[in-house]
Amino acid sequence: MSLSINTNVNSMIALENLSSTQSQLSQTQNAISTGKKVSSASDNPASYGIASQINNDISGQNTVNDGLSYASRINTTASSALASIGSVLDNLRGSVTSLGQHVGDPSSLSSLNDTITGDINQINTIARNSTLQGVNLLTAGTGDGLGITTNNLSFVTGLRGETQTTSGFASVFAASSGADASKAGSLSDLLGLSKTTTMGGDATANVFVTGSGNSIALATAGTQVSGSGLNDGTKTLASLIEIVSKAKDSISNVAGKLGANQQTIDTMSSFGQVTSDSLTAAGGALTDADMASESAKQTSLQTKQSLGIKSLSISNSQSQNILQLFQ
Repeated sequence: MSLSINTNVNSMIALENLSSTQSQLSQTQNAISTGKKVSSASDNPASYGIASQINNDISGQNTVNDGLSYASRINTTASSALASIGSVLDNLRGSVTSLGQHVGDPSSLSSLNDTITGDINQINTIARNSTLQGVNLLTAGTGDGLGITTNNLSFVTGLRGETQTTSGFASVFAASSGADASKAGSLSDLLGLSKTTTMGGDATANVFVTGSGNSIALATAGTQVSGSGLNDGTKTLASLIEIVSKAKDSISNVAGKLGANQQTIDTMSSFGQVTSDSLTAAGGALTDADMASESAKQTSLQTKQSLGIKSLSISNSQSQNILQLFQ
């Protein structure tokens, strides 16, 4: 090999190797600091592009999952309200049944009427306050003055935009009592317990007995209550009790529908979480660094760096050796 002071081949080779080692070491240190082997498009364009699409899907799925949680809370709120309303209806049934025990006593009947109307208003209050973010599935309309904006619940169930809608249950309630859902002002109207209640207001009367409660009498065998004190003239005690029973059946029916809705929401929520986890794992497989491997690689490259610097130093000293030939 010739000796030249103009061209130091060994030095150039050593410098190239050292530069390559420095570049690899920089990439390894970046992977260690970020935890990613692909942190930008320049690292691996294909993997970076696919990972970006996956991250968009993850963001979308997380939004779907949040929407399902929101739908679950609205559904649960309505279910809890129905459970409370069911308890009030049990009390109401007892009050209606006891009508037959207070005939001929206008004062007691009037007091009982107040109790019945109070129970009805309690039902309406619970229904109106089962509102979450403007959604109420139990009321007759939206003109309640309590922030109800819709009686329907719509939510996204899948990443590709699939949706599901739970319509308000006004028509279901009305069907059990024969009420006109378009004219009902409250849940008690829908259930046939009251009539023409002002939207969002309290019921001032019920369908069982008038405010004064006078002139009510029992007919043969105590099975029929009659007189001007009844709201609709003459009815059997059994028919009065049946009104409450139908209302309770209607409440139970809707509770079952809400339970079915909750099962759907819970299933989609679980699947959505699995989907989100799978997407996260897929994205990580493309971009996450293997820290054990990167640590070993860093140690190796640091050793190569030290050797490369030593090799370059030796190659650069070669020109100094040429001076000895001229001494």
